[in-house]
Amino acid sequence: MMSAETLAVFIPTFFFVSVTPGLCMTLALTLGMSIGLKRSLPMMWGELLGVGLVATLGIVGIAAMMLKFPTVFLVFKILGGLYLAWIGIEMWRSRGRLAIPETPDATVSIQPWDLAMRGFITAVSNPKGWAFLLSLLPPFIDHSRPIGAQLVIMLTIVLSMELGCLLAYASGGQALRHLLLKQGNVRLLNRMTGSLMIGIGIWLILS
Repeated sequence: MMSAETLAVFIPTFFFVSVTPGLCMTLALTLGMSIGLKRSLPMMWGELLGVGLVATLGIVGIAAMMLKFPTVFLVFKILGGLYLAWIGIEMWRSRGRLAIPETPDATVSIQPWDLAMRGFITAVSNPKGWAFLLSLLPPFIDHSRPIGAQLVIMLTIVLSMELGCLLAYASGGQALRHLLLKQGNVRLLNRMTGSLMIGIGIWLILS
């Protein structure tokens, strides 16, 4: 189990991680714009499976190894922050795979399996997810308590918040589709999101 004090810090921390833009949230937004919320749901289940895998590795394996080698952990965190900042610069210029397209992708497959695999691959290849989960999860682990129970609680909280944010982004994309596709609006949104991503990268480096 996790203490009330730990949960009081853990929940807002990982809500911030989930709600900030990244590969997964941008994918949810663009799919909401192009195929709608309902058809986007298989992508979300695949994405949640990927996030669960990354979080599990962060809790029971990779993060523990990195904490034993602080220099490796520091280098990983700096590289992750620099990569996030670079992604932010690309988004600010409306370039790269994270940038929101100015026209919806009419060729996207709506087959549930294809969408689920796209969500899973996006989650496991998401630098924001790896950087945040591997750097922020270890401090919340109490080694004096059973790891299994903590893993279940952490995964339940992380995945619940992730799902809520995915639904919000996809719903927003669907509801604001016509507004977002007006001349200049998508570019402005890319610049706002890119600026936030640069700030996240800097924060991760300095934290």
